[in-house]
Amino acid sequence: MAYAYDDQNIFAKILRGEIPNKTVVETDHTLAFEDIYPQAPLHILVIPKGPYVCFDHFAAEASDAEIADFHRVAAQICADKGIDPGAGGMGYRTLSNAGEHAVQEVPHYHMHILGGRPLGRMLQPAAD
Repeated sequence: MAYAYDDQNIFAKILRGEIPNKTVVETDHTLAFEDIYPQAPLHILVIPKGPYVCFDHFAAEASDAEIADFHRVAAQICADKGIDPGAGGMGYRTLSNAGEHAVQEVPHYHMHILGGRPLGRMLQPAAD
């Protein structure tokens, strides 16, 4: 499937330095920053620097280096923030929305890392 990337989306503007952000980690391929509308005490967005619209677009078309770097940055954040359960942290949730039904608000692939409190169930069963 072909994806049309909108280079005027807010994350593209952040990557170009047109909009400030509170950077947590930056590498050659990835930028992670604090969400401006946090939904948990810890709420960090991780975005690739390449023009990918959503997860499947990134997973199918990003280079191996981009994919590895993205996931290593996410792991580094979990470790640095003390939320990784393997090191005694209380855990976290990762979330990525793709498309209209998932209410993707910014058409640039991004993963939310949320933690710092119990988050409850991710979804409630659909009403019949």
